[in-house]
Amino acid sequence: MTISGALTNALSGLRAAGRGAEVVSANISNALTPGYGRRVLALSPIATGASGGVRIDGIQRVVDASLAADKRLAGADQLHARGAADFFHRTEQLLGTPDDSASISGRLAGLERSLITAASRPDATERLDMAVSEAQGLVTSLRQASAGIQEARGAADRTISEQVDRLNVSLEQMVSLNTMITAELARGRDTSGLEDQRQGLVDSISNMVPVREVPRDNGQIALYTTGGAVLLDGTAATLAFDRSNVVTPYMSVDMGTLSGLTLNGTPLRTGSENGPMRGGSIGAQFMIRDELAVTAQEQVDAIARDLVTRFQDPAVDPSLAATDPGLFTDNGGAFDPADERGLSSRLELNAAVDSDQGGASWRLRDGLNTATPGPVGNPSLLQSLNGALNAALVPGSGGFSGGAFTLPGLVSAVTSSIGTSRNIAEQELSFASARFTELTERQFAEGVDTDEEIQRLMMIEQSYAANARMIEAVDEMMQTILRL
Repeated sequence: MTISGALTNALSGLRAAGRGAEVVSANISNALTPGYGRRVLALSPIATGASGGVRIDGIQRVVDASLAADKRLAGADQLHARGAADFFHRTEQLLGTPDDSASISGRLAGLERSLITAASRPDATERLDMAVSEAQGLVTSLRQASAGIQEARGAADRTISEQVDRLNVSLEQMVSLNTMITAELARGRDTSGLEDQRQGLVDSISNMVPVREVPRDNGQIALYTTGGAVLLDGTAATLAFDRSNVVTPYMSVDMGTLSGLTLNGTPLRTGSENGPMRGGSIGAQFMIRDELAVTAQEQVDAIARDLVTRFQDPAVDPSLAATDPGLFTDNGGAFDPADERGLSSRLELNAAVDSDQGGASWRLRDGLNTATPGPVGNPSLLQSLNGALNAALVPGSGGFSGGAFTLPGLVSAVTSSIGTSRNIAEQELSFASARFTELTERQFAEGVDTDEEIQRLMMIEQSYAANARMIEAVDEMMQTILRL
């Protein structure tokens, strides 16, 4: 080997060692950075005549694409499951537990106790007033439950709008990153940093809508939802959603009063089972708004219907005609079975017993439609009202499989149903969270190993020292030759 060849070899080795040190230091400093792909310096030998050396071929980004894809889908599943679990937890709080006096069960128990107490002393005005107060409390609890469910639907609608806007922006950013990566590859430059940004963006998109990444030519990628919708393939799709300022029990996508989702102007199904955008946080919000909350509202309305019809029966209060409202009314009027949706939000106490509306509590004892007080010692109507609470009747709605329930039994059935749904949702969330955590740990384990990187840095240091010593030896030889 000639002196010039040895010098060339040493200089190329120094360049490779310096570049390698940069790569290793970047790996160590980003060991815990989400979306960072470990870098490896690609080298190859040079053999030109009598000289040689090492060529820097570029920097390779080492990522397990399959593991990254599994982690993205697990993250989407976790967010979807958390949405359902949070909804059922909130709904369970709205209905309350039997040990809570402000819950529907607690208010119902309070009404039953107050009717028994009033029947024992029907002449005691304060006991009649207490029964009216407990009835009003039950109305308030049902109305609050309905309002809370609709508030959850409204919050879901607003969240969908925000996330659709974010998704559209993210897809446009993906187009820009694809273009930049293609341009940098054409110039022969390193694109690892851009690919890190793109992977982070894909992870963010997948949290909203589960996606699969498909490689395309020139370093670009396409994105398809797991339900088959094309979000990005060369150009970005445009999603549209119209936010509603207020959501009521009477609003739905089928009726055209709530917005659905469109992709490039084409309406999409948004069902949790068969929608092309199912899963992820957006799918969870559609599921809450259009499925879970609707079912919960139907069950609360079923309780309200059962309550109204029990006390609207002339057999319970003989002062009522067949079309007269009972103790509990639909906005002050009689209940129409054809107009059940949202009944719990319209529930009111009959004005005849409500002192705030000019009524009097003695009508609870003597009959809602009586003009003057009757015998103060007659408890029969109060006993009849209490009996109506505990009569086993088949609910007119709510999907209770034709079984007969007392009113407390019906409330218990609804509360248990919500509680069971919450337990199932929390189990699914626990599984999804464990899976996501495990895949995240595996991704970190297969990412940057700082111990290995430090060992590599020590080898680079040795290589650098060896090449520097070679240059020093060449310099000594040249000096010796010049002194001859």
